[in-house]
Amino acid sequence: MAASLPTKQIKFPGTKWSFSLNPGPFNLKEHCLITIFANAGSTSVYAVNIVTIIKAFYHRKLNPVPAMLLTLSTQMLGYGWAGIFRKFLVDSPYMWWPSNLVQVSLFRALHENETRRKGGLTRLQFFIVVLISSFSYYIVPNYLFPSITALSFVCWIWRDSVTAQQLGAGVHGLGIGSFAFDWSTVAGFLGSPLATPGFAIVNMLVGFILVLYVVTPIAYWNNFYDARKFPIFSSHVFDASGAPYNISAILNEKAFDFNREAYDNYSKVNLSIIFVLVYGLSFATLAATVSHVALFHGRTICKQMKASFQDKFGDVHTRLMRKNYEPVPQWWFHSILIFVIAVSLFACEGFGRQLQLPYWGVLLAMALAFIFTLPVGVITATTNQQAGLNVISEMIIGYMYPGKPLANIVFKTYGTISMSQAITFLSDFKLGHYMKIPPKSMFLVQVVGTVVSSLVYFGTAWWLLTSIEYICNPAKLPAGSPWTCPGDDVFYNASIIWGVVGPLRMFGKLGLYPGMNYFFLFGLLAPVPVWYFSRKYPEKKWIRMINAPILISGAGGLPLAKSVNYMCWFSVGLFFNLYVYKRFKGWWARHNYLLSAGLDAGVAFMATLCYFTLQFNGIDGPSWWGLAVDDHCPLAKCPTARGIVVHGCPVVQ
Repeated sequence: MAASLPTKQIKFPGTKWSFSLNPGPFNLKEHCLITIFANAGSTSVYAVNIVTIIKAFYHRKLNPVPAMLLTLSTQMLGYGWAGIFRKFLVDSPYMWWPSNLVQVSLFRALHENETRRKGGLTRLQFFIVVLISSFSYYIVPNYLFPSITALSFVCWIWRDSVTAQQLGAGVHGLGIGSFAFDWSTVAGFLGSPLATPGFAIVNMLVGFILVLYVVTPIAYWNNFYDARKFPIFSSHVFDASGAPYNISAILNEKAFDFNREAYDNYSKVNLSIIFVLVYGLSFATLAATVSHVALFHGRTICKQMKASFQDKFGDVHTRLMRKNYEPVPQWWFHSILIFVIAVSLFACEGFGRQLQLPYWGVLLAMALAFIFTLPVGVITATTNQQAGLNVISEMIIGYMYPGKPLANIVFKTYGTISMSQAITFLSDFKLGHYMKIPPKSMFLVQVVGTVVSSLVYFGTAWWLLTSIEYICNPAKLPAGSPWTCPGDDVFYNASIIWGVVGPLRMFGKLGLYPGMNYFFLFGLLAPVPVWYFSRKYPEKKWIRMINAPILISGAGGLPLAKSVNYMCWFSVGLFFNLYVYKRFKGWWARHNYLLSAGLDAGVAFMATLCYFTLQFNGIDGPSWWGLAVDDHCPLAKCPTARGIVVHGCPVVQ
C-alpha cells in the first residue's frame, strides 16, 4: 500500500484536518499493535462453554441476548483489574513475562535487516522454513492420520491386559512410554514448552512424576475411595455401581435445580482417582500461590506500592515510555469497569434470571478476581504458568448457592475469566512496553479486539450449536468428526460436581472426599521451607529455583490435558531449554523462540485451511484405523474391581 497508493493530502473543506490514503511503510510498531489486537481473540472465550453445555449437554433453551451479554462482559471485565494492577505487573522490572519474548524475537526477525551468513539462514528465513514445514506436515496428524497425536506402544504389546493399558495409555492412562508426532499434542493444552523457562519445566516435571507415578498408583491399587470401581483416568462422574451417573435422575426438570430426595435414593457422585487428586492439587496450588507471593515477593510489592505512589519506580523501559508517551488515564479503566459491572448485573438479573446467578453472586465473583489478580499475575509474569480460580470459585458458590448448575458456572466464569483476561491484557501491555508502543494505542486495539472477538466467538458457537446434528455427542458422530467437544465435556462434569450436587455433598461432611480439604493447608505451608532454606543458604541458587505453586500444579492440567500431552511437552521443553540452552546457547538465543512461533503458526494455518476446505463441507479423512483421534487402548478405560460390569470390558471375578 505504501508503494502504490497516492501520497497527496486530502483536506476537509473549511477545516485544518487532512489525511492521506497512503499509510507509509509498514513498521514494527504497527505490526506489534496488530498482534496485540489479535491476542485479544487468540484464546477461546470461556463463557461460550456455558452456552455449549446448556444447549448441547443439558438440552435446554437459552435466550441469545443474555448469553451474548455474558460473553461480552466476562471478556471485558478484566480491563478494570488490569488498570488497577498495571503499575505492579507492567512497570516493575522484576515482572518480565517470558511468553512475550517469543513475539519480540519474531518481530525482530521480521523487521530487522540481517545479512545471511555463508551456509546459514537469516532469522526471517529460518522462521519461514519452520512455518512452511509445520504447515505442510500438519495435514497428516490433522486429517490423514490423526492417531499419531497419541501413540501408546505398551497397549499394542499387551492387548488383553487392563493393567498394562492403564499404565501405558497416553489418553486414558498414565502414559508410560507414550509419545506423538504432532506439535498440537505438545503445545495444544499446555502452551509452547519453548516459551517456558527451564526451571519452571523442572518444577512441573517433579510435581507430575510425584502425582502420576507415585501417588496415583498407590491410591488406585490400594482402592482409596473405591477407585478400582472406576477408570483410573477419567473426567466423568459415576454412581456407586461404577456406571455413568444419570444426571437427569437428580434434577428437577422445571426449576432446573437439585432434587435432594431423588439424590438420596440414587447414589453419591464418584470420581476417578485422577480427578479427585487434581481437585486436591487445585486447592493446594491456590493456597501456595498466595503463600509464595507473600514470602518471596511481599517486600518487593510493598516497596513497589510506595514507589508507585511517589511515581519513582521503574526500569529503563518504564522511564522511556513515560518520557515519550502519555499514559492511559486511570478513569478509562474505571469507566469500563463500572459499565461492565452494570451489563453483568443486567445479564444475570434480567431475562427471567435464566442464568440463575443473583446480583450478590456477580459482585462476589468480581471481588474474588480482584483479590487474586496480583498474586497470580506475579507467578505468571515470572514463570509463564498461570493458576486458575475455577475450582475455588466453584467451591465458594457451591456452598453459598447449592443445587444451581448455571449459577455455579456463571459465577466461576466471572471470577476466573475476569482475572485471566486481566493477566492477558497486562501481558500485552508489557509487550507494548518492550516494543515502545503508545499506551493509548495499545488500549484502543485491546478494547476493540476484545469486543470483536467476543461477538465472533459467540456468533460462531451459536451457529454451530444450532446447525450441526449431534454436536458434542461422540457416540452419534461419524468417525473423524471434529465436533466432539472434549473441553466442554470436562466443563459439563464440573457443573454437575459443583453446581448440581454441590461441594457439601462432594468435599464436605456429606460427601466422599472431605480429606481433599487438607490440600489447602498443605499448599499454604509448602513454600515455607523453600523460603527458609533460600534465606539460610543464599549461595545455593538452586534452592530459590524451587517454585512450590508450579511444582504442586505440575499435573494440574489433567484430565483435560492427557498424559501424552505432558510426556511430549516435558521432552521437548527439557531438550531445548536445558540441553540446547547449555550446549548451543548462541543457537538457542537466536532461534528458540522463532522455532516456537513458526511451529504454532504452521499448525494454525493448516488447521484453518483444512477446516474451511474439507471438514466444513463434510469431507472427512480416509476410513481406516488411523483416522480415530485415539491411542487404541480401549481397556485403559476399564475398572479393575470385582464384579463391575462395563460394556467392552472384562469382568473381574
